[in-house]
Amino acid sequence: MSLTVADAVDYKGHPADKSRTGGWVPAALSLGIEICERLSTMGIAVNLVTYLGGTMHLPSATSANVVTDFMGTSFLLCLLGGFLADSYLGRYRTIAIFAMVQMLGTCLLAVSTKLPQLQPPPCKYTDVTQCEQANSFQMGILYLSLYLIALGTGGLKSSVSGFGTDQFDEKNEKEKAQMAYFFNRFFFVISTGTLMAVTVLVYIQDEVGRSWGYGICSASMFIAVVIFFSGTKRYRYKKCSGSPIVHICQVVSAASGKKTAKLPSDISLLYEDLPEASRIHHTDQFRFLDKASVVTEDDYRQGSFMMNPWKLCPVTRVEEVKKMIRLLPIWATTIIFWTTYAQMITFSVEQATTMERTIGHFQIPAGSLTVFFVGAILISLAVYDRFIIPLCKKWRGEPGKMNIMSASFVETTNDSHYSSNVFDHFLSTGFTNLQLIGIGLFLSAMGMAAAAVVEVKRLSVAKKYNETTTLPITVFYLIPQFFLVGAGEGFIYTGQLDFFITQSPKGMKTMSTGLFLTTLSLGFFFSSLLVSIVKATTGSSDKQGWLGEHINKGRLDCFYGLLAALSFFNFGLFLLSAVWFRKKTVKQAPVTEIIVKESTIEEKC
Repeated sequence: MSLTVADAVDYKGHPADKSRTGGWVPAALSLGIEICERLSTMGIAVNLVTYLGGTMHLPSATSANVVTDFMGTSFLLCLLGGFLADSYLGRYRTIAIFAMVQMLGTCLLAVSTKLPQLQPPPCKYTDVTQCEQANSFQMGILYLSLYLIALGTGGLKSSVSGFGTDQFDEKNEKEKAQMAYFFNRFFFVISTGTLMAVTVLVYIQDEVGRSWGYGICSASMFIAVVIFFSGTKRYRYKKCSGSPIVHICQVVSAASGKKTAKLPSDISLLYEDLPEASRIHHTDQFRFLDKASVVTEDDYRQGSFMMNPWKLCPVTRVEEVKKMIRLLPIWATTIIFWTTYAQMITFSVEQATTMERTIGHFQIPAGSLTVFFVGAILISLAVYDRFIIPLCKKWRGEPGKMNIMSASFVETTNDSHYSSNVFDHFLSTGFTNLQLIGIGLFLSAMGMAAAAVVEVKRLSVAKKYNETTTLPITVFYLIPQFFLVGAGEGFIYTGQLDFFITQSPKGMKTMSTGLFLTTLSLGFFFSSLLVSIVKATTGSSDKQGWLGEHINKGRLDCFYGLLAALSFFNFGLFLLSAVWFRKKTVKQAPVTEIIVKESTIEEKC
């Protein structure tokens, strides 16, 4: 029995000793970074819109776009962080560097919210159009701090979970079980950080001072970094293997350069240099990419064969790209969910600021209403895990067996011995990953419909009491929209992550996380775009339109109705995409006997 891990080294670069490196404790040290990242990002995002409107005196729609642009950039930069980690820095250095960057950003944000020189003069009017807006210098400092935080978030989110899994040896059954336990707790840690952000941190921002709230974020990240560095000698480190993005670009470049080349009638003539056990069988879909594997005279120099990965790619590399392309319809139809999510931390929080929020002598901070959102996530996951899965087990018979519906979603080509240990219970019991995504999309559409109905009620009250700062309508009317979209996230987050991990090719597993995170990024950016379009088309110089300076004078209900309609339409497109994907997946899989024994998948061809 080997005492070292084959593909990992210790901090000195020697083969990693199993008894001295890795395991649950080193993996847990990275979770502190994740908690602080969630604390900073969500603690800022859920309450930023009130600061932009109340202190910086920005219009309602502008404030919402600042928040969604910040969140969209945070998730988009995950691609940069993943690229640097895979190709140059490694996950350890990426986490260390970007944690420092985020700490610097939160520190600068704390300073900018403390110094009066970095804010416009206070204003007694409730209508921000009558107040002096923040100037370009003040906004510049605010943007600098926000986008430093976004940069830090991008680097951390792309590497923390991967670095945690690096601490376990998948070939060791005991460590494999520990890795599953780590991932099962990872989403709980994310939710815990978010819960602390929307309750404790938001309360400190509103009642003690924003600079205190952001200062706590900076101090907690510093402590987490110190704890992270304390485990340096116990970590296992994986060597940089290259970015899947580069591999995709190589296939596209090679196929484009040989667009005039003729495909051979015999596919065995296509170039392949990988060993038989690692190969992926050729498929007829997206045949134009097969030209990247056609050997031409240009691949020979002075009579000898010269393999340039930008001009010639093996069939397996091409098939990996094809697999990623097959994921794109599902990927595209999940973007709209995160657009509805964006409304929960922007316009829904603005709604809360105008409503009655007191319980006895305690006033609930507007940003803390998102606690119902986080609570819905935890409740939905608990109900699914404790009630739905046991019912499915009972309905299907013995708990260890997989029915044909679940089995059809497992890739059974030559490279398909990979199966997600993290989410085995979702594949073998309960709903499939696509069903989980569908449930999440439907719940979010219902949430937007509920939000539109509630806003009609709120606006009717606002018209009767238009001079009142706080409307005589309880903020708890907003609970249905928070709860439905929150429950939707509980299902779609799990389903998306499972889908992209299990359906992406083995050589591009890191790319699967990037695909998932880009749906969040594009969802936030689409929210900003949609707000800008609606504001421009429904408003004018003498008319506010649906979205404008103050939500009491607009038609936010129409905007929510539009989002509900788009969400239901997108849900229909998702169903079509899911049917197409499953049809293609089943068709491409060779005849394979699948045997399931206690969550282990074996193949016999």
